[in-house]
Amino acid sequence: MRAADESAQVVNCFQGMKSFTPDKRPVLVVDDDPGTLRGVKRLLKQHGYDSILFSSAESFQKHDDFDHALCVVLDIELNNESGIAVRHRLKAAGISLPVIYITADHSHAIRVAAIESGCVAYLTKPFSVKSLIEPIERVAAGLA
Repeated sequence: MRAADESAQVVNCFQGMKSFTPDKRPVLVVDDDPGTLRGVKRLLKQHGYDSILFSSAESFQKHDDFDHALCVVLDIELNNESGIAVRHRLKAAGISLPVIYITADHSHAIRVAAIESGCVAYLTKPFSVKSLIEPIERVAAGLA
């Protein structure tokens, strides 16, 4: 078999796969809505990503292994807490984890504050699977 034929077979074996994840670092997901947590976990799993779920900013901030996470999907409106404030505290603590914000608030001021805080994506609920998975794939590939 020629080398070109062999490489074509290798490429063909990946066709039809929904996603290829080069690493298994978990995606951290922070949202106070149990339905959103379940839904995001299911979507991540369908695309080959592991996840760790947090139902509050407090439980998230008690997490002690940010270095091995891929990124965080962070709700902006958490009970008694702003996801943007959580992001600022992470940065102040020297944690440079990529952030994907999710929110039901369509306010221009919130969007500006979120983007200025540094994020790889800002998604308004309801969001598409593609809009969530694409920025995670960019992070996984080292492009974000």
